[in-house]
Amino acid sequence: MDSCDELNLNNTKKDASIERHSFTHAQKMRAAATFGFGRVHGLGMQAWHRSETTGKMLGNPSVSETLTSYMLSLRRRKTQIGETATSARAATSDLLSKLFHFNNQPQFREPQPFQSTARNTPKNSQDWAGYSLAFCGLLRVDELLKIQLHDIEFEEINGRWKLTLQLPFRKTSQFGAIKPFVWWMMPEEYSHLCVVRAFARWIIVSDITNGYLFRKIRANDRIAEENEPMTSEQFLEMFRNNLIDIGVDHIPYGTHSFRRERRWPLRQICEWGGWSQEFTHLTIVKYLISLNDNPTVDRDDFFNLNRPPAFVCPACNRSCHCA
Repeated sequence: MDSCDELNLNNTKKDASIERHSFTHAQKMRAAATFGFGRVHGLGMQAWHRSETTGKMLGNPSVSETLTSYMLSLRRRKTQIGETATSARAATSDLLSKLFHFNNQPQFREPQPFQSTARNTPKNSQDWAGYSLAFCGLLRVDELLKIQLHDIEFEEINGRWKLTLQLPFRKTSQFGAIKPFVWWMMPEEYSHLCVVRAFARWIIVSDITNGYLFRKIRANDRIAEENEPMTSEQFLEMFRNNLIDIGVDHIPYGTHSFRRERRWPLRQICEWGGWSQEFTHLTIVKYLISLNDNPTVDRDDFFNLNRPPAFVCPACNRSCHCA
């Protein structure tokens, strides 16, 4: 916790040059301590207290009144100095289009011959289905990277290709009853979003016939032969390297960027993305609104009927912003 506080243990101010972690980091540390004391050491979730009969301390030290009071104080002080929790910047359809066209350049379509490279050489993600699946499925990164080939059903119905994904687990459905994701092939104009096209390309390029769909990437962007899923750290590194390729600032983006950009009704977003539909606490808001996001419309143009049109929708041919 000390690394998150601007005060030393003796209540003196830390030097401004010392890096301090966020309040969110402090919450994660407390959650880890609560789990460790409660589950690993078997102390349960009862509040930390002194026994009236034996005089010994009982319960979970991480659930003490003292620590709870400290966390409230830390949050108040973090707010006073201007720290605000922000979500990762949303990955938009336009961003995915730029990544799609960059990654599908001819020089990236064939595997490169093996060359000895340094251990920490940056890796690029080229022409794979992870972006489309994460974006169109509102998937968490651990859900995406644990998908195996047997979780996917690929079939043709009346001349149209259909892909069905049955996730093996989900954060909000840990005891089964996970509804499947179904995607149909989109028109060519939506190739950068089409899960069916992306999956088919990835199977051809990767030559994967079983096991994990997204495996670790070795030197020269070669897919690991071992059946080991890619780590979330490698996914984020590759995604950010790919953003640098197209000249986009990678700092505001994270693995949750693919779960944020939507223009559906709120209840439909929650059902598809696996969020609670108990709207009293509005947890969903932090995914849909963030100070990190690029403003979609300038304030001066809210009532400007002559502002430039948006992209033309190939399905309805509308280009107005309300579409």
